[in-house]
Amino acid sequence: MTAGVGGRSAVATIVCTASALVAFAANSVLCRLALDRAEIDAATFSTVRLASGAVALWLLSLALRGGPRRIGGSWGSALLLFLYAVPFSFAYLSLGAGTGALILFGTVQGTMLLAAVSTGERPHPWQWIGLALALAGLVVLIIPGLSSPSSAGASLMAMGGITWGIYSLRGRGSTDPLLETAGNFIRAVPLALAVSLLSTRHLQVTADGVGLALLSGVVASGGGYVLWYAALKGLSATRAAAVQLPVPVLAAAGGVILLGESVSARLAGSTILILAGVALALAGRERRGGSRSG
Repeated sequence: MTAGVGGRSAVATIVCTASALVAFAANSVLCRLALDRAEIDAATFSTVRLASGAVALWLLSLALRGGPRRIGGSWGSALLLFLYAVPFSFAYLSLGAGTGALILFGTVQGTMLLAAVSTGERPHPWQWIGLALALAGLVVLIIPGLSSPSSAGASLMAMGGITWGIYSLRGRGSTDPLLETAGNFIRAVPLALAVSLLSTRHLQVTADGVGLALLSGVVASGGGYVLWYAALKGLSATRAAAVQLPVPVLAAAGGVILLGESVSARLAGSTILILAGVALALAGRERRGGSRSG
């Protein structure tokens, strides 16, 4: 019975993780699609994304809980969510879908790895090699060159990656992913609204742009983040960092198919290094404080 329960738990972690990663990639493509066609400005996209996600998650929590309850989450996590979502949108004003996702999740990996080591996780040597290889993929992308990304866009996306990494680490202790994610989204909305008010001179809103922001908020963000919080229960910080790195590959594929973005040699080389690094990182088993991990 114990093995069966453990097996079901492992399968649930895999399903939740895979679904969340697809949602993360969809966020990059949807944001880039909306901004690239000037159908909505970055601040409004962020506000609609967070507000629609908050409403959808709250209604879903009411439906599943059978009545109103105190919202979960915290202001600390909400602030991290805001500091990820807004820089994310503004970064995509100058970055392609795949490039932005690569910078984002490369930074996430570094943030979560440092946190893992500082709290006692001891990655296996193969994990270190894999993580280093994946980070080398990020370096290949951002080294100076004719096709290197915008420094402003890269800096904003790196900021989003750091805050998303910390947000993910806080989510590993979640006992109710749906309620806590709903609470974080609700608290982040007024912060996003403040940015929109400060950016009114750049206001650009169309029905298509709002539709893409709603899709990002309700499905790719709201649903994706609940699945990610659920997946984090079965992932160490090291593995949680590593498994997110295929997202840029999915985002780049979406950018090529939906946005007509080109696949540069730089992006292709980075992708190969990242996928190889993730494979190695997932093959090793981390230890805690030098003792055998349970």
